[in-house]
Amino acid sequence: DDDDDIPQLSSYTLAALQEFYLEQQEREGMKTSQGFNQYSIGSIEEDWQLSQFWYSDETASCLANEALVAAGKGGRIACVSAPSVYQKLKEQDGKDFSVCILEYDRRFSVYGEEFIFYDYNHPLNLPENLLPHSFDIVIADPPYLSEECLQKTAETIKYLTKGKILLCTGAIMEEQAAKHLGVKICKFIPKHSRNLANEFRCYVNYASGLD
Repeated sequence: DDDDDIPQLSSYTLAALQEFYLEQQEREGMKTSQGFNQYSIGSIEEDWQLSQFWYSDETASCLANEALVAAGKGGRIACVSAPSVYQKLKEQDGKDFSVCILEYDRRFSVYGEEFIFYDYNHPLNLPENLLPHSFDIVIADPPYLSEECLQKTAETIKYLTKGKILLCTGAIMEEQAAKHLGVKICKFIPKHSRNLANEFRCYVNYASGLD
Protein backbone atom coordinates (compact mmCIF):
# COMPACT_ATOMS: atom_id res chain seq x y z
CA ASP A 1 0.00 0.00 0.00
CA ASP A 2 1.36 3.42 -0.97
CA ASP A 3 0.09 4.86 2.30
CA ASP A 4 2.50 2.73 4.32
CA ASP A 5 5.33 5.25 3.80
CA ILE A 6 3.33 8.24 5.06
CA PRO A 7 4.28 8.99 8.70
CA GLN A 8 1.28 8.77 11.04
CA LEU A 9 0.86 10.77 14.25
CA SER A 10 0.23 8.68 17.33
CA SER A 11 -3.20 9.09 18.92
CA TYR A 12 -1.53 10.79 21.93
CA THR A 13 0.33 13.32 19.74
CA LEU A 14 -2.80 14.00 17.70
CA ALA A 15 -4.85 14.63 20.84
CA ALA A 16 -2.19 16.99 22.22
CA LEU A 17 -2.08 18.85 18.92
CA GLN A 18 -5.85 19.23 18.82
CA GLU A 19 -5.83 20.49 22.42
CA PHE A 20 -3.16 23.07 21.53
CA TYR A 21 -5.18 24.37 18.56
CA LEU A 22 -8.33 24.49 20.67
CA GLU A 23 -6.58 26.53 23.37
CA GLN A 24 -5.23 28.86 20.67
CA GLN A 25 -8.72 29.37 19.24
CA GLU A 26 -10.09 30.05 22.73
CA ARG A 27 -7.36 32.65 23.36
CA GLU A 28 -8.16 34.40 20.09
CA GLY A 29 -11.86 34.26 20.94
CA MET A 30 -11.22 35.82 24.35
CA LYS A 31 -9.21 38.60 22.74
CA THR A 32 -12.15 39.44 20.48
CA SER A 33 -14.88 39.13 23.12
CA GLN A 34 -13.03 41.23 25.71
CA GLY A 35 -12.46 44.18 23.39
CA PHE A 36 -8.82 43.16 23.08
CA ASN A 37 -6.26 45.95 23.42
CA GLN A 38 -3.78 45.60 20.59
CA TYR A 39 -1.27 47.69 22.54
CA SER A 40 -1.16 45.52 25.66
CA ILE A 41 2.11 43.71 26.33
CA GLY A 42 1.79 40.14 25.07
CA SER A 43 -0.78 41.02 22.40
CA ILE A 44 1.99 39.97 20.03
CA GLU A 45 3.69 36.94 21.55
CA GLU A 46 7.45 36.66 22.02
CA ASP A 47 9.40 34.95 19.26
CA TRP A 48 12.50 33.55 20.93
CA GLN A 49 14.06 32.80 17.55
CA LEU A 50 14.18 36.59 17.07
CA SER A 51 15.62 36.98 20.58
CA GLN A 52 12.41 38.63 21.81
CA PHE A 53 11.80 38.93 25.55
CA TRP A 54 9.09 41.35 26.65
CA TYR A 55 9.48 43.56 29.72
CA SER A 56 7.28 43.07 32.74
CA ASP A 57 4.31 45.43 32.89
CA GLU A 58 5.95 47.46 35.68
CA THR A 59 9.26 47.85 33.82
CA ALA A 60 7.55 48.83 30.55
CA SER A 61 5.48 51.45 32.42
CA CYS A 62 8.55 52.83 34.19
CA LEU A 63 10.56 53.13 30.95
CA ALA A 64 7.62 54.64 29.07
CA ASN A 65 7.11 57.27 31.77
CA GLU A 66 10.83 58.04 31.79
CA ALA A 67 10.77 58.51 28.01
CA LEU A 68 7.77 60.85 28.28
CA VAL A 69 9.46 63.04 30.89
CA ALA A 70 12.73 63.09 28.94
CA ALA A 71 10.99 63.94 25.66
CA GLY A 72 8.95 66.76 27.18
CA LYS A 73 5.65 68.21 26.02
CA GLY A 74 5.10 67.62 22.31
CA GLY A 75 8.20 65.40 22.25
CA ARG A 76 9.07 62.75 19.73
CA ILE A 77 10.10 59.27 20.94
CA ALA A 78 11.69 56.46 18.91
CA CYS A 79 11.53 52.89 20.22
CA VAL A 80 14.26 50.82 18.54
CA SER A 81 13.67 47.09 19.09
CA ALA A 82 11.72 47.98 22.24
CA PRO A 83 8.08 47.13 21.45
CA SER A 84 6.98 46.72 25.08
CA VAL A 85 7.81 50.38 25.74
CA TYR A 86 6.06 51.45 22.53
CA GLN A 87 2.93 49.55 23.59
CA LYS A 88 2.95 51.21 27.03
CA LEU A 89 3.35 54.64 25.45
CA LYS A 90 0.36 53.98 23.22
CA GLU A 91 -1.77 53.28 26.28
CA GLN A 92 -1.20 56.90 27.36
CA ASP A 93 -4.26 58.30 25.63
CA GLY A 94 -4.37 62.03 25.11
CA LYS A 95 -0.74 62.67 26.05
CA ASP A 96 1.02 65.31 23.95
CA PHE A 97 3.78 63.35 22.23
CA SER A 98 4.45 61.21 19.16
CA VAL A 99 6.15 57.82 18.96
CA CYS A 100 7.33 55.35 16.36
CA ILE A 101 8.55 51.77 16.56
CA LEU A 102 11.54 50.47 14.61
CA GLU A 103 11.30 46.67 14.48
CA TYR A 104 12.53 43.72 12.44
CA ASP A 105 9.42 41.68 13.25
CA ARG A 106 6.80 42.59 10.64
CA ARG A 107 3.97 41.47 12.93
CA PHE A 108 4.27 44.94 14.44
CA SER A 109 3.17 46.43 11.12
CA VAL A 110 -0.36 46.22 12.61
CA TYR A 111 0.56 49.56 14.19
CA GLY A 112 0.34 51.24 10.80
CA GLU A 113 2.43 54.27 9.87
CA GLU A 114 4.19 54.31 13.25
CA PHE A 115 5.85 50.98 12.37
CA ILE A 116 9.18 51.20 10.54
CA PHE A 117 10.87 48.01 9.39
CA TYR A 118 14.36 47.92 10.90
CA ASP A 119 17.30 45.55 10.50
CA TYR A 120 20.25 46.42 12.72
CA ASN A 121 22.58 44.90 10.09
CA HIS A 122 21.70 47.93 7.93
CA PRO A 123 21.62 50.65 10.60
CA LEU A 124 21.05 53.63 8.30
CA ASN A 125 18.66 51.95 5.87
CA LEU A 126 15.78 54.11 7.08
CA PRO A 127 12.87 55.89 5.35
CA GLU A 128 13.61 59.34 3.94
CA ASN A 129 10.96 60.91 6.17
CA LEU A 130 12.89 59.76 9.25
CA LEU A 131 15.06 62.85 9.44
CA PRO A 132 18.38 62.91 11.30
CA HIS A 133 18.30 64.16 14.90
CA SER A 134 14.51 64.44 14.86
CA PHE A 135 13.70 62.57 18.09
CA ASP A 136 13.91 64.05 21.59
CA ILE A 137 14.82 60.64 22.99
CA VAL A 138 15.62 57.23 21.55
CA ILE A 139 15.02 54.16 23.67
CA ALA A 140 16.73 51.05 22.30
CA ASP A 141 17.07 47.41 23.25
CA PRO A 142 19.48 45.69 20.83
CA PRO A 143 18.32 42.10 20.25
CA TYR A 144 21.71 40.45 20.86
CA LEU A 145 24.40 40.81 23.52
CA SER A 146 27.25 41.33 21.10
CA GLU A 147 29.46 44.33 20.41
CA GLU A 148 28.67 44.10 16.69
CA CYS A 149 24.92 44.37 17.35
CA LEU A 150 25.39 47.22 19.82
CA GLN A 151 27.76 49.11 17.53
CA LYS A 152 25.37 48.93 14.57
CA THR A 153 22.33 49.82 16.68
CA ALA A 154 24.35 52.74 18.07
CA GLU A 155 24.67 54.12 14.54
CA THR A 156 20.89 54.18 14.25
CA ILE A 157 20.47 55.75 17.70
CA LYS A 158 22.98 58.52 17.00
CA TYR A 159 21.33 59.26 13.66
CA LEU A 160 17.85 59.58 15.19
CA THR A 161 18.39 61.33 18.52
CA LYS A 162 18.71 65.03 19.24
CA GLY A 163 20.84 63.95 22.18
CA LYS A 164 19.05 61.84 24.78
CA ILE A 165 19.58 58.07 24.77
CA LEU A 166 18.01 55.36 26.94
CA LEU A 167 19.65 52.00 26.27
CA CYS A 168 18.52 48.66 27.69
CA THR A 169 20.93 45.76 27.41
CA GLY A 170 22.93 43.28 29.46
CA ALA A 171 25.10 44.31 32.40
CA ILE A 172 28.05 42.69 30.59
CA MET A 173 27.74 45.37 27.86
CA GLU A 174 28.54 48.28 30.22
CA GLU A 175 31.99 48.97 28.77
CA GLN A 176 30.82 48.73 25.14
CA ALA A 177 27.77 50.92 25.86
CA ALA A 178 30.03 53.66 27.23
CA LYS A 179 32.40 53.26 24.28
CA HIS A 180 29.80 53.44 21.50
CA LEU A 181 27.15 55.70 23.03
CA GLY A 182 28.69 57.50 26.00
CA VAL A 183 25.98 56.17 28.33
CA LYS A 184 26.25 55.29 32.02
CA ILE A 185 24.54 52.51 33.96
CA CYS A 186 21.44 53.36 36.06
CA LYS A 187 20.40 52.07 39.47
CA PHE A 188 17.03 50.96 38.07
CA ILE A 189 16.95 47.22 37.30
CA PRO A 190 14.58 46.31 34.45
CA LYS A 191 12.62 43.06 34.70
CA HIS A 192 11.18 40.82 31.99
CA SER A 193 7.93 38.87 31.95
CA ARG A 194 10.11 35.75 31.81
CA ASN A 195 13.36 35.56 33.76
CA LEU A 196 16.49 35.92 31.65
CA ALA A 197 19.79 34.19 32.38
CA ASN A 198 21.75 37.41 31.79
CA GLU A 199 21.56 40.36 34.18
CA PHE A 200 19.85 43.26 32.44
CA ARG A 201 20.42 47.00 32.99
CA CYS A 202 19.50 50.46 31.71
CA TYR A 203 21.98 53.10 30.55
CA VAL A 204 21.47 56.83 29.89
CA ASN A 205 23.49 59.88 28.81
CA TYR A 206 21.37 62.48 30.66
CA ALA A 207 20.07 63.17 34.18
CA SER A 208 17.23 60.64 34.39
CA GLY A 209 14.67 59.47 36.91
CA LEU A 210 16.08 55.94 36.77
CA ASP A 211 18.59 56.60 39.54
